[in-house]
Amino acid sequence: MFSFFKKKQVPTPPVPQPLAVPAMAVSVAPPEPAPAPVPPPAARSSWLSKLKAGLRKTGSSIASVFTGTQIDDALYEELEAALLMADTGVKATQYLLDELKRRVKESKTTEPALVKALLAEALAELLAPLEKTLQIGAHGDVAMPTVIMVVGVNGAGKTTSIGKLTRHLADQGASVLLAAADTFRAAAREQLGVWATRAGQPGDAPQHAVEIISQQGGDPAAVAFDAVSAGKARAKDVVLVDTAGRLPTQLHLMEELKKIKRVVTKAGAGAPHEIILVIDGNTGQNALSQVKSFDDALQLTGLIVTKLDGTAKGGVLAAIAQERPVPVYFIGVGEQLADLETFSAREFAQALLS
Repeated sequence: MFSFFKKKQVPTPPVPQPLAVPAMAVSVAPPEPAPAPVPPPAARSSWLSKLKAGLRKTGSSIASVFTGTQIDDALYEELEAALLMADTGVKATQYLLDELKRRVKESKTTEPALVKALLAEALAELLAPLEKTLQIGAHGDVAMPTVIMVVGVNGAGKTTSIGKLTRHLADQGASVLLAAADTFRAAAREQLGVWATRAGQPGDAPQHAVEIISQQGGDPAAVAFDAVSAGKARAKDVVLVDTAGRLPTQLHLMEELKKIKRVVTKAGAGAPHEIILVIDGNTGQNALSQVKSFDDALQLTGLIVTKLDGTAKGGVLAAIAQERPVPVYFIGVGEQLADLETFSAREFAQALLS
């Protein structure tokens, strides 16, 4: 979910006030701030169908546990195995089992088929702390763009996610500047450029065109600094900083990310306002390890979970909620620009267990 505040074009603009925007994407306030219209239910329904399809294998494995005729220790043992196979992790699995047993006892449920609904409720409550609105323009300085630093390991879908996020911002008229701070990968700038072109809209006003700041083989921190400075000078709403993918075990490269963060802070007090980690939903407990490592190094503000349209098991979000509850801003279910949506704990729980 986004909350977005457009800077007013007057000599002495007031400090924009945060607005919560329901469902999809970004709200750009006209002369007077106002919530964005709610997206058509059909669009959300179509996207949820893709999410359910992506998680169907896991859902079927868990659902098969509840096809018996009685609620007994054997059912809970099978459920424990199914949750662990879904990458839920030991701690989250134990929490869900204990919570489910409590709910079954309190509700006096005797039908195994009804237990699945109780499990969905317990899972939704566990995931609820991961829901948070991504706020754009709420840091109080109308002269400073919202700076979002995006990090992740190689292959997680980081640059693709930046392209999708750029499109969502541009759809609402936000002006976006991209910083190609992955200066060592030959195709990084080209890939970011392709996504910038896709994100742009025909007939966009010049101030809303997606621009890129890049430098081949240069210092990534210097590129980020230049991008933030350019974002301020050109009155951009958002600066998205694409960084090189790296494993958290590559300590010298993690230090480079810390340097980028420090340098961006020098370019603008309070920046970066968001540090988002992109994780691959197929990597299971490795995703949890990445969250912990990157959070320890950079103090993450949010996550984007990608590739939930393939063999992803999805249970790792429960493990994250239990052990390192960093908010999940978006989840992705495909390669199209529209295949990135805001995270809803209840929707995700129902999709996983449908």
